Amino acid sequence: MSGPRPLPREEALLLGPPQWRHACHALLYAPCPHRLFGKIPLRFAVLMQMRFDGRLGFPGGFVDPQDASLEAGLNRELREELGPGVAFLHVDEGDHVSSHASEKPQRVVAHFYAKRLSLEQLRTIEDHATHAKDHGLEAMGLVRVPLYTLRDGVGGLPAFLNNNFVSIARDQLVHALETLELVPREHLQKAVVAAQKCLCVPSAGTSSSRVL
Repeated sequence: MSGPRPLPREEALLLGPPQWRHACHALLYAPCPHRLFGKIPLRFAVLMQMRFDGRLGFPGGFVDPQDASLEAGLNRELREELGPGVAFLHVDEGDHVSSHASEKPQRVVAHFYAKRLSLEQLRTIEDHATHAKDHGLEAMGLVRVPLYTLRDGVGGLPAFLNNNFVSIARDQLVHALETLELVPREHLQKAVVAAQKCLCVPSAGTSSSRVL
């Protein structure tokens, strides 16, 4: 196995301990009607997390042997990393998006979930995240993903995609933005290409900002 291999959830569950560990992470998002500078539609608010290692990822973590299911482990991790603001939140099997197995640097099956919330619910999570058990330890803070591209073709999503992501989190983000239709496909493809070309240079200013 040369890299992370996608596989169905049912097949992934056959890869068990002690040879394999399972990790679950979730993308939380909500429709957002606001506009940046009164002009650029934000479309959705999408949460990611700055990790203890300085990389961007999604809230979640490893499933423990005592967890009754993948989703039980994920919901436990979300409570630990996001705090009391997720008391209402329950991610279930229906929110599962993908599973990937990789053997290096260790044998891990990464399960990815996406949960749609209201903007009020998402703000509640953001407001209470600093009271989480792992805040300032494993979790350094939440960030919203900019889903627009500025006039320079770099600012916004292309620049964000040039950050340092943990494991396959970047691919999971792009896949989710496409499959959940959070960003128009043409705009997303242009943002990915711009990021791949390493065009991320400081924007000339906010006055010339516009969406693709």
